[in-house]
Amino acid sequence: MTALDSANILQAMQRLHSERTAVFGADRHGFRLNRPLPESQVADFEGQHGILLPSDYRQFITAIGNGGAGPYYGIFPLGRMDDTSSDLQPWSAGDGFVGRLSSPFPLRGAWNDLGGKPPAPLLDADDEEYERRFDLFEESYWNSDHVSGAIPICHMGCALRVWLVVSGEEAGHVWRDGRADYTGLSPICTRDGSKAAFGAWYMEWLEDCFRAPPDRRSWFENLFQ
Repeated sequence: MTALDSANILQAMQRLHSERTAVFGADRHGFRLNRPLPESQVADFEGQHGILLPSDYRQFITAIGNGGAGPYYGIFPLGRMDDTSSDLQPWSAGDGFVGRLSSPFPLRGAWNDLGGKPPAPLLDADDEEYERRFDLFEESYWNSDHVSGAIPICHMGCALRVWLVVSGEEAGHVWRDGRADYTGLSPICTRDGSKAAFGAWYMEWLEDCFRAPPDRRSWFENLFQ
């Protein structure tokens, strides 16, 4: 996992904020980070759920910021996520959306089972039957068992999200949740094609924020040498 340089990340955020850098989602988070969480609070969360958070993510929320600036619309604070009104609300393991955190994440590769989705022509032929089948499909497709062992950490827009796996063989990796547009669940990869851990995913986003113009790019590269 990528070790995060806390001081340099905070310095980079200050520059991005002062320059009002235009990247997707910056109008929401403004390159601002929330206050870090005390170690005791994070340990309480881990004890409550019977897990150990991935080390790079744990470092982020305890030494850099408990959410705020990050990919897309930013990183959620620990234990909170967006709802339909875009406000941040607390979630609970087993609440019907988030699964049981101590259960191993069930997937190894991309998943998108649309087998139960009723065919579109059925809507014209028998709308009641279509709705019945569609409700059954949605219940199965959005079953929280698909994301057991993971926590929501980011809203990509249009109800698409990013999850961080905290239990099982995939622990430490970030996954894209595209169920809102029926593209399923899939691992996020870094530029070299490997599955992305939280730290690598975050740093690639930060690097992308400095890709142009050249003077800003060289400043970023020197900062993290």
